[in-house]
Amino acid sequence: MMKLIFPLLFLSLSLPCNWWILVSVFFMIIFMMIFYPVCGFGTFYSFGFALDMISYWLVMLTLWIVLLMFIASFSVSLTSSSCYFTGLLMVLNIILVLCFSTTNLFMFYIMFEGSIIPTLFLIFGWGYQPERGMAGIYFLFYTLFASLPMLVSIAWVKYSVFTLFFYLIRLDFNIYLYLGLLLAFLVKVPMAFLHYWLPSAHVEAPISGSMILAGVLLKLGCYGIYKVMFFINNNLTCNAYIICISAFGMVYAGVLCLYQIDMKSLVAYSSVFHMGMVIWGFLMFNYFGMLGSILIVIGHGLCSSGLFCLVNLCYERTCTRSIYINKGLITVAPVLSMFWFMFCANNMASPFSLNLFGEVLIIGGVASWGIPGLSLLAVSSFLSCGVSIYLYSITQHGYYSGHPFLPVNVREYLLLFVHWLPLNFMFMMLDSFYCI
Repeated sequence: MMKLIFPLLFLSLSLPCNWWILVSVFFMIIFMMIFYPVCGFGTFYSFGFALDMISYWLVMLTLWIVLLMFIASFSVSLTSSSCYFTGLLMVLNIILVLCFSTTNLFMFYIMFEGSIIPTLFLIFGWGYQPERGMAGIYFLFYTLFASLPMLVSIAWVKYSVFTLFFYLIRLDFNIYLYLGLLLAFLVKVPMAFLHYWLPSAHVEAPISGSMILAGVLLKLGCYGIYKVMFFINNNLTCNAYIICISAFGMVYAGVLCLYQIDMKSLVAYSSVFHMGMVIWGFLMFNYFGMLGSILIVIGHGLCSSGLFCLVNLCYERTCTRSIYINKGLITVAPVLSMFWFMFCANNMASPFSLNLFGEVLIIGGVASWGIPGLSLLAVSSFLSCGVSIYLYSITQHGYYSGHPFLPVNVREYLLLFVHWLPLNFMFMMLDSFYCI
């Protein structure tokens, strides 16, 4: 692990250097990690940090999204605050890599909470509207107060089993311990009815903040659920209750999407829907469900980040995110409209995106629940498709408002392409996920 952590630490010292040099170094680190022979637990174990197959893919996703954040925020490099911005991204990147690779529960908690601070600075410092202060406070208090019971639960775990090593903790079921450990992750994911901080945080965050929120920070909650659920025995009954709440929440989030007129809010609410499916897959405790959830986590991280980039491209040119003013884009930017089609199609799990394979596997896992589970999942999937079709048809068709629309440059097309490429070609690497 030190061969990954030390380059990131030293890279953070090169803040005044050219951004394209940082992008090139990130490409080199990712290329190096592709050839890591990771399978099972304990790969490159050192100083309490190690990679298993899930943490490996989440670390890869983190590095990839941070790389794309540099490309998306290139205009910031032309300002006097570029060093501060670069430093925030590098600190956030290191915190997330350490969080996904640690094997200690308390260290995981520290990094889990530590990721809040750089994200808050991104929202406060580079947000678009004066309301970013209230959005940041929403984000802080929802995530912080939900995490306090987790700190008490960690102390309980240490007192009970005298270790905080992930793979040695085994506890009998206790409802207070169960809820204390799980609540912080359900807010972070977020599960429907605990999601009210998410749309405001996305709307007020800069493009880099939206990308890291949707692409990686929500996945911290998914990763925490995956790790913590193996601690507690005989928890399937409570899992079933949470799955039912999450399933109805998916339908609720899908209906809410159809009432949104802000494109960023619509994409944010669609994230609530997809993360509800991930919760369902993890808490079912069967192989198909867990494998499908991992595929959706990776696929959603790339797809939602790409959708936020598309929304930002339109916002920079029309100065509004309203779906009614951003009509008829196909007449002024047909190539950009093609990217809108591809990302909306991937968002509704079309071939050959990772979302498709993930949803198929989760359907296989939900089949053990019989007709009620499959019916709820069918309604939710139908709403997901409807939301994606609604977003594409409203924004691309109709009469254009006549607002001057500047041409999309090569850097922006590159940004969209490197979102789309792994999302649609990683199906050729599906065998590497079967070590989970």
